[in-house]
Amino acid sequence: MNLDQAIYLGREALMMILVISGPILILGLLVGLIISLLQAVTQLHDQTLVFVPKMIVMAVVGILLTPWMARRMIEYSVRLFGSWH
Repeated sequence: MNLDQAIYLGREALMMILVISGPILILGLLVGLIISLLQAVTQLHDQTLVFVPKMIVMAVVGILLTPWMARRMIEYSVRLFGSWH
């Protein structure tokens, strides 16, 4: 394996991480933003009001997207190991 192949494989791995983790992180960000806006309007500033709903939403989304994430990782693995002929 030369340097170009190593850089390409590293880039592909980072892109796969971004694609797989993106939906969960984006939804966590949106829930945090919505709850922060509600806290600003109601003037309630308790950290657990942000943390608990965000964790629940991220866990539910992670569970719902598990088949899709597994398919993406399997496709990536097959492509990765198939390129080493």
